[in-house]
Amino acid sequence: MRADGPDGLPPLHLPRRTRLLLYGALVLLVAAVVSALAIGPGATLSPLLAVAPVLAGATTRKARVPLLVGAAALLAVGVLESTNTVLPLSVRISVPVTVLAATLASAASVVLVAARERELYQVRTVAEAAQRALLRPPAERIGPLRLAVRYVAAAAEARIGGDLYAVVETRFGVRILLGDVQGHGLPAVETAADVLGVFREAARTEPDPGRLAERLDAALTARPGDGRFATALLLDVPAGREPVRVVNCGHPPPLLRRAGGVGELAPAVPAPPLGLRELTGQDYSASRFDPSPGDLLLLHTDGVSEARDADGRFYPLAERLPGLHGSSPADLLDAVLADVRGWVGDPGLADDAALLALRWDH
Repeated sequence: MRADGPDGLPPLHLPRRTRLLLYGALVLLVAAVVSALAIGPGATLSPLLAVAPVLAGATTRKARVPLLVGAAALLAVGVLESTNTVLPLSVRISVPVTVLAATLASAASVVLVAARERELYQVRTVAEAAQRALLRPPAERIGPLRLAVRYVAAAAEARIGGDLYAVVETRFGVRILLGDVQGHGLPAVETAADVLGVFREAARTEPDPGRLAERLDAALTARPGDGRFATALLLDVPAGREPVRVVNCGHPPPLLRRAGGVGELAPAVPAPPLGLRELTGQDYSASRFDPSPGDLLLLHTDGVSEARDADGRFYPLAERLPGLHGSSPADLLDAVLADVRGWVGDPGLADDAALLALRWDH
């Protein structure tokens, strides 16, 4: 957790080159005075001193820093003008006015930027709290399972988006949901909240995962008028050695890494996204697979599989997953996200991304 400073903001960590600007401002003051004295009467470098408070203002959140540097610059102007009496009156007046204006403008800019940063920080703090309430991280271990999740919102200011996940322990076993709501922004977040609320309640009472998907579909269909839908994966992981049941609601298939190889768990029968069942008339049926010790199942949203590099190529998750290693599901997800970021480059992911990994240890 970040420790806030006395101004209610996290500590300011500037790149080394940026911090050097403050030293550059001080060097400029000294260099301008020395150069002006060396040049002698008839010319002046005093206008350059207006740059000093501007440089200082770029290195701080405190308005007093450019004000102090500006005061030093005005003092230097006074020293130079007192030793250079042949300067025209217009220059003797305009130079200190210019330095004073640059100082005040720099101080005002620092105040405005700090206020904006404080507002953005508060928004991010609220968003993080909302994310913790909406997307609750699962326990790292549940019975024979080790689990980890990662969530990256494409909009850094928002921190949350339309991707969703939930892990619920029930009398039927572990119920897992990972999905992606159509669209972005607050409407997508509201839809995701509705889906998660219904899932957390229905997962504890509905024994059949296909029926559970139908209840989620009905909840989306009943939403007033926005017509949003969501792709989703529903996993039913029994407590014993029974097969795992997977319901794929129009979502990218999960990837199974077993004995060094990676394959997709494609559904035997395609099913519609949640919220579109009435249009297609299809049922939600479950596929099954028998996990073995050491198996790892990776669930992801299309923010990962459809991430593009500079040439427009999709990120080949299934191809690159065998070469990514981690001592735990959490480490593996960190490796995947680092690899995706390297593939995409700047400015980063264009869509929200959620990943969930589970491994059977025995």
